[in-house]
Amino acid sequence: MTSNSVMVIGQKESFFIKVLVKKILDGRMHAFYVQNTVNAINKNIDSADIAVYYMDSGEVIDISILRFLSDTLHDKQKKLILIGDPADTKLVCETLPGDVIYEILPRPLDNEQFMSIAKEFFKRSSMDEFKKSILVCDDDPNYLGLVREWLKDTYKVSVVTSGLQAIKWLGKNKADLILLDHEMPVTTGPQVLEMLRADDETKSIPVMFLTGKSDKESVLAVVALKPEGYFLKNIEKDELLEKLNEFFTLRTARH
Repeated sequence: MTSNSVMVIGQKESFFIKVLVKKILDGRMHAFYVQNTVNAINKNIDSADIAVYYMDSGEVIDISILRFLSDTLHDKQKKLILIGDPADTKLVCETLPGDVIYEILPRPLDNEQFMSIAKEFFKRSSMDEFKKSILVCDDDPNYLGLVREWLKDTYKVSVVTSGLQAIKWLGKNKADLILLDHEMPVTTGPQVLEMLRADDETKSIPVMFLTGKSDKESVLAVVALKPEGYFLKNIEKDELLEKLNEFFTLRTARH
C-alpha cells in the first residue's frame, strides 16, 4: 500500500472529484477515484489509508454500500471523510458508526480545509492514534514477544511483565483492552483485576485473562471473576486476531 493514500468514492468521476484528486496529488499524497459499488470499494480498500465519500447533491447512498463501508472500515480500522450537503450527510451518519467517520465536510468543498484535515489525519495515523490500544501483562517475556508480534500490525500494543507495572502504565496511558496473565507470581491476575476494578480511572477497562490451564476447575475459576473473556495460551494467531476483532466489533455495537 502506498503511504498517505486517499481513496475518493463517488457515483461518477465528476469535475469536483477530479479537482480534489489533483489537489491531493499536488500535496504529495497519493489519491485515486473509485466508483461507489461494493465490488470497486472492496477491490481498492486495502490500497487506501483513508476513504473519502464525495456525495452528489441530493444523493442517497444505497444501504448495501453503507453497510459494507460500516463493516469494512471498522474491521480494517480505517476512517472515512464524508463530503456532501448537510441534509444528505445526516442520513449517512445515522447509519455509519461514529468510530469510522473522521470528518464531515459540506459542499461546496473548501479544498484547503480538506488538505489541512488530511495532513492532520496522516500525522496522527503515523503515531498509531487510530489503532485500538491493547496492554498485555504477562511475566513470561518470550510469550509477550510472541503476542506483540502477532498483534502489532492491527493494534497498538504495549507490554508489561507484572501487575504493578500494569497499574503504573495505566496511570499514564489509556488502553482499550487488557490481556492479563491469570497465573503471575507476586501479584496474581485476579489481584490485579481487583485493583483495576477498585479504581475509578480503570474500572471500566475491559480485561481478558490469559491462562495456560485448560482443565475445567481452572477455567471455572477464571470465569468466576467475570472478565470480558479469556484465552488459552496455546491459541493460534489467526484465532486470537479473529476473537479480538469480534470483541471490538460487539463492543462498538453496544456503545
